[in-house]
Amino acid sequence: MAPTNAYNEDVVDVSWAWRIISSIIGWIYFLAWSISFYPQAILNWRRKSVQGLSIDFLYYNVLGFTCYSIFNVAFFASKEIQEEYKQRNNGSENLVRINDVVFALHAVIISSFTLSQTFYYKRSPNQRSSLPARGLIWLSILGAFLVVLAVKSGRAHWIDLMYYLSYIKLGVTIVKYLPQVWINFKRKSTVGWSIYNILLDFTGGVLSVAQLLLDAYLSGDWSGVSGDPVKFGLGFVSIFFDLFFMTQHYILYRDRTDYYLSTVDEERRSIEPFSDSVYKYVKKLSHDLQEKMGLKQNNYNYHRAATTDINH
Repeated sequence: MAPTNAYNEDVVDVSWAWRIISSIIGWIYFLAWSISFYPQAILNWRRKSVQGLSIDFLYYNVLGFTCYSIFNVAFFASKEIQEEYKQRNNGSENLVRINDVVFALHAVIISSFTLSQTFYYKRSPNQRSSLPARGLIWLSILGAFLVVLAVKSGRAHWIDLMYYLSYIKLGVTIVKYLPQVWINFKRKSTVGWSIYNILLDFTGGVLSVAQLLLDAYLSGDWSGVSGDPVKFGLGFVSIFFDLFFMTQHYILYRDRTDYYLSTVDEERRSIEPFSDSVYKYVKKLSHDLQEKMGLKQNNYNYHRAATTDINH
């Protein structure tokens, strides 16, 4: 959701300072939410593995942001949808702006990319989408198909399909975190799940709610809060889950040892302690020989010789 600047100048004279502060808050949370998609994709790439990551969460994200993108693009670009909205809202314009469209399209692209990583990076044999998640996704698609049929038969309008897609997005936002919470609990670990994603999402959520409350207070109009309790409540749902994930990561499951590295990395990790012990032994032996035989060779040469012996 992109930043907004909802002021009613007829109610209260808002200073330019408060306008600037609200605008800055809006763009900070907009950027925080946009950037929050990248840490997980980068972590998957670095580990060459998606073990520890909920596949259901990724599918839910793609479904939710796909619906959100269609909704925003339609409200922003479709004259028919815009006219239908005016007819149902006493001639008022909808509030979807170009930054809403950009955010939604960016979100569905990076979410789809992260999901694609699960098809070629290492994952557990039983790491797949669950039956409830697949059922919910297909039921959502079936529902959209039925709404399209209703539109074609004249029993509904295209804006009804857009609202249906928005309801899917709302529902997905509520349930999408649950599979990852369960996986972390079952494994007693958050390894494989990027905490930076959560920290950025939490930052965006707190600032978005703060801007909403600030704008309502300054304008003297609280309809933006009381008139849309679902939107306001979902902000707190995200914040709640973010706090829960932070509790899991920083308090409950503090062991950050990554047991889900690639085979090459596992071998390297198992060899490193042995190599270090051999190097220390050879270095000590070389030092003793220098003292006993009066050799004054450069320690750097012995270091290279010892390293060469280890490697071979």
